[in-house]
Amino acid sequence: MAGGYDRATVERTLPAVFDPDSAYGMKNELAPDADMPKGHVDKKKGSNFPAHLADVRRAWEVGPLSLVEKQALFLHYALDEHDEKIAAFQGVTDRAVRYRIERGVGKLAAHLNGDKYIDGYDQLEDEQ
Repeated sequence: MAGGYDRATVERTLPAVFDPDSAYGMKNELAPDADMPKGHVDKKKGSNFPAHLADVRRAWEVGPLSLVEKQALFLHYALDEHDEKIAAFQGVTDRAVRYRIERGVGKLAAHLNGDKYIDGYDQLEDEQ
């Protein structure tokens, strides 16, 4: 993976682009479980979430998203709206909304990795 961004990373980060408080309570994968008596954190391996947030925030501003993709992503990730409500707002079908969200996340991931977006963008396992 060139830039290290996949769909899951972009999807996890998008809510915090619009609401910084949403990052509170997110599980740090590198931290020990709270019930571990002698758990410790490897301070050399801090969370990369702040860097991901800055990158995704910048990609949101300058990336290759169309207006309808931005609307769909904002309504889905910032306002937590269901596809039916987004579809009614945009005057399209639920399926079109899901496609716009899928395409928008793919465009952001491709942009962050410095790649050209190809419909259905996903880093293939054999490319790594």
